[in-house]
Amino acid sequence: MVLEEFIKEWNDDGGTVRVRTSGSTGKPKEMLVEKERMAASARITCSFLGLKRGDTALLCMPLDYIAGKMMVVRSLVCGLRLIAVEPSGHPLARLQANGNTPISFAAMVPMQVYNSMQVDEEREMLRGIKHLIIGGGAIDSELSAALKDFPNAVWSTYGMTETLSHIALRRLNGDGASDWYTPFDGVGVKVDCQSRIVIDAPHVCNEVLITNDIGEMAPDGRRFRVLGRMDNTICSGGIKIRIEEVEEAIRPFADFKFLITKKKDGRLGEAVVMLVEGDRVSDAREICRNVLPKYRQPRIYIKVERLPMTETGKPARREAQLIAEGV
Repeated sequence: MVLEEFIKEWNDDGGTVRVRTSGSTGKPKEMLVEKERMAASARITCSFLGLKRGDTALLCMPLDYIAGKMMVVRSLVCGLRLIAVEPSGHPLARLQANGNTPISFAAMVPMQVYNSMQVDEEREMLRGIKHLIIGGGAIDSELSAALKDFPNAVWSTYGMTETLSHIALRRLNGDGASDWYTPFDGVGVKVDCQSRIVIDAPHVCNEVLITNDIGEMAPDGRRFRVLGRMDNTICSGGIKIRIEEVEEAIRPFADFKFLITKKKDGRLGEAVVMLVEGDRVSDAREICRNVLPKYRQPRIYIKVERLPMTETGKPARREAQLIAEGV
């Protein structure tokens, strides 16, 4: 979809627009969302960040998904000046080619932020964004540390297509930096008996949403943090292993791309599997032996030409598991 098409759809007489889920944990699906609820979400975000009419907003994500659509909606509803560039791994390079315009507000996925940090000119432009929100995937400890000295506000978002983008933010830098997400006003968050995050956000979702995210509540009973996903848990030999925790332990030592997944195993129930991009399987095996407890070490290493990823830069977990099951 192109920008003009979405704006036309937004301004027509229909009460809904069609969006697509990212497909990070399964097959992408389409859903209809109400324009009124999207507008409410837009106002809440702009109010929280103190954005005002005339501020510049950068659109650098695909318009097929809720994150891209919501950047447009925030601009239309709150009077922001939208600057659009073609989605890519280096969105600020495209922006620079069109003139170095100061950006008040931008939303990116971690991959876009990481890539921009590797180029001096793009890194300085990134540092100049007044409010940078990062969503659509986990922010690892290395990237988080690199963002701590940014002079302007950098936020990690929590949300999903069903909540019309984010319903909570946590600051990654400055005096307000925290490991805990703070929900917007009017949003209730709790964890159920299975430690799943439960969201009550009536302004964007007409029913209470039980997510597959495993969470923990702060002592104040309002803030929360995300520990992983229920469907990203490997039960191997009776031990529950969280995929995200294994990846986080490996990442500081790996200068290559990899994903942890699982496959069925007759003896263990499920076995830990590592997909490794390129000819680095021996390096991966050595790192895992050195940094992981034996029960978390992959039983199987698979060389792949390219890791399965969604269009929005998330690991395509279901596809990764299918690769593992096929070996």
